[in-house]
Amino acid sequence: MTVSAGRRGAGRRSDEEVPVLTTSHTTTILPVADVERATHFYAEALGLADAGTSPDGMHLFRIADGERECDMIALRPAEPGAQSEHTVLSFEVPDIRREISDLERRGVRFQDYDMPGLRTRDHIADMQGEKAAWFVDTEGNILCLHQHVGG
Repeated sequence: MTVSAGRRGAGRRSDEEVPVLTTSHTTTILPVADVERATHFYAEALGLADAGTSPDGMHLFRIADGERECDMIALRPAEPGAQSEHTVLSFEVPDIRREISDLERRGVRFQDYDMPGLRTRDHIADMQGEKAAWFVDTEGNILCLHQHVGG
């Protein structure tokens, strides 16, 4: 299915047809053992907009891009240990150091790494064209902040 290029069809002519998935909003579904504890973390520590509970029992948070709603995070009740061992969600930020400081004031604890291929300094990994910092939510999901740097 294709649609006319719209508000998310940046760089395309308005009369050009694009695949519908390129203009779709996304929902990241995260497994959580304790929905109440996770809801508090995402609302209070991360400051995300609480969108209530879906009919199927997932707790929802809105991610906004300026004036418009873009994407969602859904907290899905799950058994302990259902979390992944890799980054499940990354937030692009304009100033990673400022965001780390803000989140640390809200109680978020960032991870530090010192291994081949990944070394952090003051919680930040400086990679080609990008800086990144990782933290873990109350349920063991690995989240990330990233900032594009350079040209």
